[in-house]
Amino acid sequence: MTLILSNEEVEAALPMADCLAAFDEAYRALGRGAAATGVRGEILSPTERPEALYSLLTMAGVVPGFEVGAVRINSDILTWPRTAHGLRREKVPAASGGRYVGLVLLFSTVTGEPLAVYPDGIVQRMRVGATSGLAAKYLARDDARTAAILGAGWQAGGQAMAIAAVRSVTEIRCYSPTAVRRRAFAEEWSRKLGIDVRPVERLEDAVAGADVVLGATNSMQPVLPPDLLEPGMHVSSLKRLEFYPETIARADVVFTHMRGGAVHMTRIAGADLARDTDAAKENLAKAVGQSAMPMLPELLLGEVPGRRSARDITMFLNYAGLGFQFAVTGHVIYRKARELGLGREIPTDWLTSALPS
Repeated sequence: MTLILSNEEVEAALPMADCLAAFDEAYRALGRGAAATGVRGEILSPTERPEALYSLLTMAGVVPGFEVGAVRINSDILTWPRTAHGLRREKVPAASGGRYVGLVLLFSTVTGEPLAVYPDGIVQRMRVGATSGLAAKYLARDDARTAAILGAGWQAGGQAMAIAAVRSVTEIRCYSPTAVRRRAFAEEWSRKLGIDVRPVERLEDAVAGADVVLGATNSMQPVLPPDLLEPGMHVSSLKRLEFYPETIARADVVFTHMRGGAVHMTRIAGADLARDTDAAKENLAKAVGQSAMPMLPELLLGEVPGRRSARDITMFLNYAGLGFQFAVTGHVIYRKARELGLGREIPTDWLTSALPS
């Protein structure tokens, strides 16, 4: 039987602590060549709306040690609105009922059968947060107690969960240019984490004196100037273009998620929106030498040194997620869901065939 899970059931089956533990193990396997991640592929197509593009994105990965492989599929309507705070990339909930479309298909590497199918919403936040959290576990100072989060959206919540799981933080400062969003974020995560989460009006006030700074914006323009970095900080970013090249150059130690992790993008004729950001991302990668940066698996395996002193500024560029993360989270979700009796079952025969493919 194949398990069908809702976002709510996925959330119950994927605690941050379990996610971090699985990631720690799996990234070491990836570094040893005992797991694999496929190339992210995205096709952009014009739509009837001149301000929007259609995106079909696929990611895949296999973790033999967990006996699973996974494919993540996103079918999205994208826009790039220009606000008073700069250019933003936004997904439009255009499906019936104002919903988004993203699915994870989890497979057994023993039989090839589909084990589970579920939406990717919760997984997306947890796997991104856990990746940043894993880097912070090995790069942030052990005595880090204060964190600044830049952004107040969906991904910012994952960053808050992750840093609270790997360090004994007593205060999180949330900066967003939108007052109502930063206040709502602070209220929600103070309650959920049981620590002081404060909304901050100015970026400078959020970052000043912070031990950890976590970028989690949807900005297509740099938001963190280099002069705000202080000795001893650990800093991370989720998006290319979120930091100035000079900010990245200011760090003493910089790790990237994976070299060559960029999306392989195909544009159908007429899909020209935000084309200039493609070149900007490539130029940034070249300017900061990303292709030669050490990677997260190398940090975990001790192949490259991390923080060398309490005054080092360390940085992690959590760019371009990996398909194998969906196999790792799928392993945790499937095991926990079976343990808790979550989800609904459908006959696996509905999704398999007597005919070879």
